[in-house]
Amino acid sequence: MTGTPGVTTLLVIAKQPVPGRVKTRLTPPYTPRQAAALAEAALADTLDAVLRVPARRRVLVLDGAPGPWLPPGFDVVPQAPGGLDERLAAAFAGCAGPTLLVGMDTPQLTPALLEPALRPDAWLGCDAWFGPAEDGGFWAVGLAEPDPSLFPGVPMSTDRTGAIQRRRLTDAGLRVRDLPALRDVDTAADAAEVAALAPGSRFAATLRACAPAGLAVTGGTVAR
Repeated sequence: MTGTPGVTTLLVIAKQPVPGRVKTRLTPPYTPRQAAALAEAALADTLDAVLRVPARRRVLVLDGAPGPWLPPGFDVVPQAPGGLDERLAAAFAGCAGPTLLVGMDTPQLTPALLEPALRPDAWLGCDAWFGPAEDGGFWAVGLAEPDPSLFPGVPMSTDRTGAIQRRRLTDAGLRVRDLPALRDVDTAADAAEVAALAPGSRFAATLRACAPAGLAVTGGTVAR
């Protein structure tokens, strides 16, 4: 389905996978270079999934510079300064019409998981899509009419971020539909669980190559 037109703009918000700047909660047990390699693999898997679904436009909202991991088919725009709430607001401010944003922390993402929000009738009777994360955050948010005011002031990186953000949508009178809950990759345990869910992904292959001495990835768990 690569290149298939659609009605929805797809945004991926991401950081350039630079050692010491990404996935710092993976260190230890992983080194900063290994953590960056895992971040790069997660981002590559995410971009691949986005390329395989219909979209009006595909945009990488990037903190940093593009690298060889970026495939053709994406426009690249810089992230705005400020906290994540402000950066999300700015990402939507640059769009018109139905827009769905995803992060780079769910390499188990597939076209099938995105499909409900991208069907031709996805926005009929629906003003917003919301993808909750198992840690209390969210991995996706979509708006039929982008409204940057829906994000500033939402506390990020807490176990209530998702609930607060979703309530912000409903308090604005939006009709919200939910995507499946996914697990973000933040810790080594998260990485093992997500790799087990997507064993054929770049992320899983990178995790197997990066496993530190004395740390095994077995059956979706981390064991010493």
